[in-house]
Amino acid sequence: MHRHIPFFCRTLFAIGLVCQAVLVYAADAPTGTLKAIKDRKAVLVGYLKDAFPMSSLGTDGKPVGYSIDLCRVIAEQAGKAVGLDPVNIQYVPITLDGRIEAITSGKIDIECGTSTITLSRMQKVDFTSMTFLSGGSLLVKKGSAIRSIAALVDETVAVIPGTTTEKSLRDALAKTYVKAKVIEVADHAAGMAALDSGKATAYASDRVLLIGLLMGSKTPDAYELALEQFSYEPYGFMVRRNDADFRLVANRALAGIYRSGDIVPIFERWFGAIGKPTPALMAMYLMSAMPE
Repeated sequence: MHRHIPFFCRTLFAIGLVCQAVLVYAADAPTGTLKAIKDRKAVLVGYLKDAFPMSSLGTDGKPVGYSIDLCRVIAEQAGKAVGLDPVNIQYVPITLDGRIEAITSGKIDIECGTSTITLSRMQKVDFTSMTFLSGGSLLVKKGSAIRSIAALVDETVAVIPGTTTEKSLRDALAKTYVKAKVIEVADHAAGMAALDSGKATAYASDRVLLIGLLMGSKTPDAYELALEQFSYEPYGFMVRRNDADFRLVANRALAGIYRSGDIVPIFERWFGAIGKPTPALMAMYLMSAMPE
């Protein structure tokens, strides 16, 4: 009987090694979004066509912008995490009203545009660490007396429906007891058209996007930005809910960009013409530069 013990022990030891290997493999095997990326050998990045300087189409027809630059690093890190180096990045056009569904349906892996982090959106999607800070503001024609929400009495203001700007605008009007007509427009081009035609006396959107519209306009001197910023808009990239591994890859990439100073040339590339980061944005970069 004693002569069989060594063999029995060796067998148990071998089984233990196999089980340990299986457990290690199971722990390391990619799941969720990372598994999808490994299987298709590509990262699906959602972008907006008309949200310059955050996310838009460049002169060569390829997606460009501040958000796109950050997402490119995230995509590269996601590829490395599943053994794909380099990884194929496939850019998928999305719309403001369809961006959440694009994430939840698996049409894209990450949304790289101008999405404000809100608690209500977190019921459907998760967000990465913050990527930018903006706020709602008003674009008006040059010489307009409108400088704030209070000046919109009996005026007409255009806004894209379903955005955080729309809710913030309506809340600001209600809190200040200002009676103004709010009209809905499909996109930024329609908002500018409403302003140009006189259909609206102001166009409301995130301040950074209004700056982008001015920078891209053929007649930037024809418009002015109102001084007031009537909301706080913290941007982040939307990802699928409860996918901690992919979100960690994204946050690790963002923290590395902020911590290393690589954010400086990215910011200057897209915003250098309008000045330096605000103190609030600088604080956001510092707080999001989490140590490894």
